[in-house]
Amino acid sequence: MLKILIAEDEEPIANLIRMNLKKAGYSCQCVYDGEAASNLLEKERFDLLLLDIMLPRISGYEVMEYAKSLDVPVIFITAMSSISQRVAGLKMGAEDYIVKPFEIVELLARVEAVLRRCQKIGKQIHVLDVEIDLSSRIVLQNGQQVLLTPKEYELLLFFARNPNIALYRETLYEQVWEREYTGDSRTVDLHVQRLKKKLGWDDHISAVYKIGYRLET
Repeated sequence: MLKILIAEDEEPIANLIRMNLKKAGYSCQCVYDGEAASNLLEKERFDLLLLDIMLPRISGYEVMEYAKSLDVPVIFITAMSSISQRVAGLKMGAEDYIVKPFEIVELLARVEAVLRRCQKIGKQIHVLDVEIDLSSRIVLQNGQQVLLTPKEYELLLFFARNPNIALYRETLYEQVWEREYTGDSRTVDLHVQRLKKKLGWDDHISAVYKIGYRLET
């Protein structure tokens, strides 16, 4: 299991991030100041560091230098949103930069992208009885190929990357169809029903009242 260190001085935000990353299958630890982050990096090996810049005791920029020496990839998470600050963080070697407030689904997508880019995870995703090969876009269920349309594939992939999270229809539509949501839920609902039928996942993809859907693993 991949290990992620969350260095964030606002405990409610840190705990929210940890809860959702754990649901997505990661092992997580939280620290609330830069000194604790540096000490833990020295003691344990992590695959990724989510790092707030404005930390007590030791700044995120200083922790970043230490993490870089240990070859731990870093995503900065901060309320500072100016272009110059983003550029400074990226020039230091951060893999990505997320500005507060952010959506959890965006955070999960960026975490996965960085881990894949840094070769921390492979080119397959396993969820329940399904294996998704990201290179060939082939979906296997119990070893048998399942034929999906391109949109059904993208929908499955988004569910698999965000397990146990209630996903708004608007989010599903904008991520899969890459267009602005206009309020017509029929397109999303139709594709979800087809996907559930093809995979036999009636008990796993559930409707969430007034929100959308959730893949329960």
